[in-house]
Amino acid sequence: MAPDVLQAFTCIPYNHHTHMIQQIDHIGIAVKSLDATVPYYRDALGFGEPHIEEVPTQKVRVAMFDVAGVHIELLEPTSPESAIAKAIEKKGEGIHHIAFKTNDIADNISKAKDAGLTVLNDPPVPGAHNTQVTFLHPKCTFGVLTEFCQHPGSCGCGK
Repeated sequence: MAPDVLQAFTCIPYNHHTHMIQQIDHIGIAVKSLDATVPYYRDALGFGEPHIEEVPTQKVRVAMFDVAGVHIELLEPTSPESAIAKAIEKKGEGIHHIAFKTNDIADNISKAKDAGLTVLNDPPVPGAHNTQVTFLHPKCTFGVLTEFCQHPGSCGCGK
């Protein structure tokens, strides 16, 4: 390749102050039972012990594995009325959503609405690890349930 073409591929440093979406935070996987699925991720894949917590507002129990800074979030319904129980009933176990870490969830919601997207949680609701979360309806995101996730203490820099 010519040097001028190579320059086009030079990485521009990522500035977390100018980008609201900072990284993939986690991939949510709907499961019927944490007791049945945790051993696969912990032992067969070698992810180690997960952090487990209940998120009453979402009616789920969550097992979170850290994989090089991206999390795998197993979601077990604690109620037949939970969105996860309904998703499992409709589609079976499997990938449920992808979550993006943000430093300004309110602005994400505003921009999503301005773009004509259907925001499912406005205002945001409590999520695992004391985060604030909102989801975009998959009918307006090409079939992918998309979550914005803001961690506590995000003050605009998200660190």
